Amino acid sequence: MQFRPCIDLHNGKVKQIVGSSLTDSDNSASVNFESDQSPAEFAALYRRDSLLGGHVIKLGPGNESAAKEALAAWPGGLQIGGGITADNAADYLAMGASHVVVTSYVFRDGKVHHENLQKLVKAVGRERLVLDLSCKQKDGRYFIVTDRWQKFTETEVCPETLQQLAGSCDEILVHAASVEGMMAGPDLQLVALLAEHSPVPVTYAGGIASLDDLESIRKAGNNKVHITVGSALDIFGGTLEYRDVVEYCRL
Repeated sequence: MQFRPCIDLHNGKVKQIVGSSLTDSDNSASVNFESDQSPAEFAALYRRDSLLGGHVIKLGPGNESAAKEALAAWPGGLQIGGGITADNAADYLAMGASHVVVTSYVFRDGKVHHENLQKLVKAVGRERLVLDLSCKQKDGRYFIVTDRWQKFTETEVCPETLQQLAGSCDEILVHAASVEGMMAGPDLQLVALLAEHSPVPVTYAGGIASLDDLESIRKAGNNKVHITVGSALDIFGGTLEYRDVVEYCRL
């Protein structure tokens, strides 16, 4: 289990936002934390600790300069997501991203756009592509959600879907949208599902607030599921010490 850190960008600043509060109106988002530190400073921290596979996520417009700053601080060390398409994906790799993280270009309007996924694979290759399967539970099953996590698709996060999508990507990033940013504990049922059925490396995000939560994920995920932690970390205004998480995941 690896620690995959994050740099979430909103209006050019490093922030932590309650995911389900993010809408097309940027001013309506519920902000847990806004940092005075630059994106490059966070990237430099992760670089010093050799935390490969972290992701820079652009939450809406106004984040291009901040994203470039982060990527320049650690060429090849960070993934990037937010507004990625087949037309611009290669540009972000040229800026220094190791992978592009794709959400709305493939998952939009309550649908999975398989033709766009194939365009991305053709543009950059599956080995440079990470798919963000943000999902919520409904009637005991998990479904991919789109449009800033407001719309349910008909695509279930299940063994068949994971097998199918794994053929077109190098990794999968899963945000448990119902608990993201709430620091109320992870969705261990989802973690177990991912550990058992994802054929490619998978990173889980959502609800992590303590070292006990990390231990629960390690057990539920059979030590296979990587984690990212946001609002709970002390570097983002929380009480969970970044250094403790780094050391725990090195055990």
